[in-house]
Amino acid sequence: MAGPDFDSEIKQLQATMHTIEQVLDLETMKAEIASLQEQVAAPDLWDDQANATRVTGKLSDLQGQLERFERLSNRIEDLGVLVELAVEADDADSMEEAQRELPKVKTAVESLEVRTLLSGEYDAREAIVTIRSGAGGVDAADFAEMLMRMYTRWAERNKYSVEVFDVSYAEEAGIKSAEFAIHAPYAYGTLSVEVGTHRLVRISPFDNQGRRQTSFAAVEVVPQLEQTDEIEIDENEVRTDVFRSGGPGGQSVNTTDSAVRLTHIPTGIVVSCQNEKSQLQNKAAAMIVLKAKLLARKKAEEAALKKDLKGDVAASWGDQMRNYVLNPYQIVKDLRTGFETGNPQPVFDGEIDGFLEAGIRWRRGAEKVEA
Repeated sequence: MAGPDFDSEIKQLQATMHTIEQVLDLETMKAEIASLQEQVAAPDLWDDQANATRVTGKLSDLQGQLERFERLSNRIEDLGVLVELAVEADDADSMEEAQRELPKVKTAVESLEVRTLLSGEYDAREAIVTIRSGAGGVDAADFAEMLMRMYTRWAERNKYSVEVFDVSYAEEAGIKSAEFAIHAPYAYGTLSVEVGTHRLVRISPFDNQGRRQTSFAAVEVVPQLEQTDEIEIDENEVRTDVFRSGGPGGQSVNTTDSAVRLTHIPTGIVVSCQNEKSQLQNKAAAMIVLKAKLLARKKAEEAALKKDLKGDVAASWGDQMRNYVLNPYQIVKDLRTGFETGNPQPVFDGEIDGFLEAGIRWRRGAEKVEA
């Protein structure tokens, strides 16, 4: 009886992998890898460091995608052989091994399938994440810091590097805001589903009467820019302020005015950077973030115009997108996808892949309805 069940499961996995293969276009991918390898082998590659970084990064990403697909295809094939031998030999131990392997392979296939859904114009980019505390006083500031830790822990779990541009600490606890980059292919496409207002309900650790408190924090995600992106900024429209870097509780961590705050006067967008040692380095880093936000704003305005012209034919992303409830019961629930877990602590420790995958699938479904 186990054999036919496995046959059905394996055939479904193979069908999904065939669809993924078509989406990835493996032949084109292999040709691009060969072209990039030729460029990497060129003796003058590093004469242009920016281009060299782009080429080597693209090569590494494509090789990783190809290896992941081939490795998973081999696992499915090996699973089929294991089941076949177990049935022929009536080997209970081998069948138990297959039963343990099947859900692991299914999870891996589902994860790879989600990656193929990231086909937006900027989905393959690295991400710049901004978190701001909202209503809720000190609890909101503490919640904002919890979210920052959640995303940085997620990055650490996936071995992605994180570059913190700026953190504005609140007086009592937590943070007013934070801005950081996650350097990984498809970080923007993956984390863009986190955009919106996050809501926390818990017994406040800052309330001496032990009352339940609701607090909010906002998450914004924009793609990291590349040299080919056309965003021009008139320097006369940018106000530059310099100040000393600050730590928790107002502690000064720099004795010179090296931190930089840029204000784009026409839009009111403000970005800060204080992680570098020199004022020039901080200004350059802040300008990168400012350009990324201006690009995201431009794309959002274009999308809004298209939507106005087409009409509201599908539910749009709501502002409040996820609840984190710690009292009177425990649950983390995404209000758009319905995905939830009754164990919040692993979520705050960075285990958010389930929410990300559900969000990506939900977004693709919404896009199909709008098309």
